[in-house]
Amino acid sequence: MGSSKIFNGYTSSTEFYDEMYNGKKIRAPYQKLYEFLKNYPAEELNKKEEMARRLFMSQGVTFTVYSGDEGIEKIFPFDVVPRIITAAEWDYIDSGIKQRLKALNLFLNDIYSNQFIIKDKIIPIDMIYSCEHYLREMHNLKVPHDIFVHISGIDIIRDADGTFYVLEDNLRTPSGVSYMLENREITKRIFPDLLPLNAVRPVTNYPQLLYKSLAALSPRHNSNPNIVMLTPGIYNSAYFEHSTLARLMGIELVEGRDLVVDNHRVFMKTTQGLQRVDVIYRRVDDEYLDPLVFNSGSMLGVAGLMSAYRRGHVAIVNAPGNGVADDKAVYIYVPDMIKYYLNEEPILKNVPTFKMDDVSERKHVFENIENMVIKKTNASGGYGMIIGNAATEVEIEEYKKAVLLDPRSFIAQPIISLSAAPCYINGKLQPRRIDLRPFAIFGPNGIEIVPGGLTRVALKEGSLVVNSSQGGGSKDTWVLNS
Repeated sequence: MGSSKIFNGYTSSTEFYDEMYNGKKIRAPYQKLYEFLKNYPAEELNKKEEMARRLFMSQGVTFTVYSGDEGIEKIFPFDVVPRIITAAEWDYIDSGIKQRLKALNLFLNDIYSNQFIIKDKIIPIDMIYSCEHYLREMHNLKVPHDIFVHISGIDIIRDADGTFYVLEDNLRTPSGVSYMLENREITKRIFPDLLPLNAVRPVTNYPQLLYKSLAALSPRHNSNPNIVMLTPGIYNSAYFEHSTLARLMGIELVEGRDLVVDNHRVFMKTTQGLQRVDVIYRRVDDEYLDPLVFNSGSMLGVAGLMSAYRRGHVAIVNAPGNGVADDKAVYIYVPDMIKYYLNEEPILKNVPTFKMDDVSERKHVFENIENMVIKKTNASGGYGMIIGNAATEVEIEEYKKAVLLDPRSFIAQPIISLSAAPCYINGKLQPRRIDLRPFAIFGPNGIEIVPGGLTRVALKEGSLVVNSSQGGGSKDTWVLNS
């Protein structure tokens, strides 16, 4: 496979789909990149890798890990070899996500009003009311433009036969878009000629698209609305992203203590006095948003915010209560939602998923546990799950006990053999497993998805866990023009 040493020993496997190499030859979309890298000296690539690392460090592109003895700030590992998606593949992903978001948004509108989907017995009522993220406070609350899910990150994976699946829907405060933007900037710096040569679609207009969408939500319909980004503060794992997006959109980054509610309107404290706020892009979880309504001990939110929201004096993005739609147990029903609300067949498939509160399904999972992943329905970041073929018998037995105590809080899925892409590791290209998180913006004028997203990489050999909190990294994602 080529003359440069970096391809020596690159081995693909029939166990997974290799994005670059089909076992016999280089796939067409990777051909130009392959030709470029084939003659590229490893020492030059090492320099590029070091340059990327320094750029990430100087830009402060870090994330926070809350466990272990090490410092909280960690640099986000970046792989210099991009992941490539063809125009046709992207069209398929794009249309599948748009269809899915339309259905999920209709579901949220329905579940907080008429609940037709429950009355028609498509989803069991106890599935909804047992979800800890279902907010009764949102019942019959008219959200602006009927949009609950303004910003979403839908996780897409590819199975061994090349089929795309949705692994999960992130509809609350999805993170990672700043890494998508930084990855592209770094690639431009280290390989300036490669992007035009491959006719790669841009992603850098994301902040402009987001700003336009947020501005359109202003309840005062003013031409220059006051939009703020509400962050939990510097100790939050995604604080880098909050500050980056606020800067790129030219909006104020605020904490709860910077805002005050007066006469059911939200104001920002400034040196010139109080300034009315129209739209809040919040990165604070529901339960901390308003201490008068939710967690009374919260120091992160704004007292009275929900009353201002209920009266239509401020827009909150994303709407509170979205967690009922991205609960992993409710995920099972998304294909049914698409058929029910849109009268369409789902474009993107779900990963087959077993309900652990169903006795026969649970029995099947326990009997085949070495081929299963069991997850908590409300955990994220790769926490709270067990991978059957990587766990000890003791761990499995302990986990089974936890499942039996509260089966509603768990689901199981077969272990999906994630697709792999070439990564530059220790001076050689090696396949590593990946997923993809495209970011969609749902505004009054429809849904827009920037072509690409965040490709996360399981950097440990053989690992299927791509989360940064579990030692994963990321790479630039190229969507080619047709």
